[in-house]
Amino acid sequence: MNSRMIETGRGTKVHVLDAGSGEPLVFMHGAGGLFPENPFLDQLAQHYHVFAPEFPGFGESTGEALLEDMLDFTLHGWDVVHELGLTRPHIVGHSMGGMIAAEMAALAPNDVSKLVLVASAGLWLPEHPIPDIFSFLPHEFAQYLFHDRSQGEAMLTGGLDLKNPEALKEFYIGNSRRLSMAGKILFPVPNRRLSKRLYRLSAPTLLIWGKSDALIPPVYAEQFKAQIANAEIVEIEKAGHMLPYEQPEEFVRSVTTFLQ
Repeated sequence: MNSRMIETGRGTKVHVLDAGSGEPLVFMHGAGGLFPENPFLDQLAQHYHVFAPEFPGFGESTGEALLEDMLDFTLHGWDVVHELGLTRPHIVGHSMGGMIAAEMAALAPNDVSKLVLVASAGLWLPEHPIPDIFSFLPHEFAQYLFHDRSQGEAMLTGGLDLKNPEALKEFYIGNSRRLSMAGKILFPVPNRRLSKRLYRLSAPTLLIWGKSDALIPPVYAEQFKAQIANAEIVEIEKAGHMLPYEQPEEFVRSVTTFLQ
């Protein structure tokens, strides 16, 4: 994918990946950021002009101190869309990015063509509490995020041997920067009263969940659907929370079928 930096009116400097042509699609990543390889984005770019901005605190993007709360993150999303010169894009948000995408669609319901929420954060069910990712040890991430734990460990570490002290240090440093930014809206629980605003969504909405999601289980998809007037659910087999990476072909098929 192509890579470039843009600067928003607020002053954040944002690294953006983009590729493809056609209708604009903006992908909002989760608390783990983008991986070095994101095959589902490449596949989506065969159908749409895909833009994947990294939030400040992730990758090469900067300006973490300028975003303090949920409204800041939401307005930042629209600032990025504005700087990219997009009109009524499709917005796809994964996990934390789904929460931000839903807030964007609630704030400006007429400016979203279609909305896809992928294993989205943003709601809280006391009977199904979401595990605290900020307390996880390195070896615990894969068991909560992936259907296939061994595959997940390889993706999360980029092949690093976490038994090696230097590799473990490198993992902690990268992860702490990302999670410190995500913590502004996800800690201690990802409940920023999104449920009070979901009634404002008017864009057709697809909720995609991995059937094996151990972090935000599929019951949350049902809760989102109950609160969004025009929503449908797709569940993907052999996929956990990181379903775009575990099942990229099925994920892209579900998204493109919905958007078309």
